[in-house]
Amino acid sequence: MQFTSEQRLDDGVLEREFTLDGIPGVLWTPGSGSAPAPLILIGLPPLGLRKVYARVAARARYYAAEHGFAAATIELPGSGERPRWEAAEQARADLRRVMAAGEPVTDEIVDALVLPLVERAVPECQAALDALLSLPGIGGPVGYEGGVISIGVRLAAVEPRIAAAGLFAGSFVPAAIVEEARRVTVPLQVLLQWDDEANDRQAALNLFDAFGSAEKTLHANMGGHTGVPRFELEAGARFFARHLR
Repeated sequence: MQFTSEQRLDDGVLEREFTLDGIPGVLWTPGSGSAPAPLILIGLPPLGLRKVYARVAARARYYAAEHGFAAATIELPGSGERPRWEAAEQARADLRRVMAAGEPVTDEIVDALVLPLVERAVPECQAALDALLSLPGIGGPVGYEGGVISIGVRLAAVEPRIAAAGLFAGSFVPAAIVEEARRVTVPLQVLLQWDDEANDRQAALNLFDAFGSAEKTLHANMGGHTGVPRFELEAGARFFARHLR
């Protein structure tokens, strides 16, 4: 891990940009506190870190400044400043084509869109955890939040350092990932926007039902994909405080 920039923000949070084996990322750490800070790994949508920086940074700074968590994120494969990934671009083009035509999104399109991304992104998340947890002032346990929900499902199923996950419904989920969800046993809080125009509500409910966790909570709010209420940020912080402290 190589840090490329550093700034102390007005809320006392230290923000550092880094690269890890060529993958861009950002780390936010609390301004004070002697004990190692629990870590929240924030997943990104496949839009590019710079495009979603403002809202991701707002969440991370809130967790760091108000609750003493460290928070970090890394760029997804094929997104933002990372090299082009032709297969992923083709899968996204196929998805846009069928949706524009009003045609059903087939399982084949969903699998091609999501499964290769999961296969690449999860090992990168694990490598990021290796590097981040070796830094002074950061310790376990680890929480995962947001991003492409299929990545969160796989990571929660295979990575023992993940102690709790706050997942955001709203992306296509292959049938194979629904089966993997049965292996997830960590505490979960799943956020669902009830009127999300791009989300299959019933599919999101089926995924929630499939999770094997004994403690799982569904937060469903009225509104579209970007209309998540502000109080859900506070609810997420309380969820992580229960399980990462």
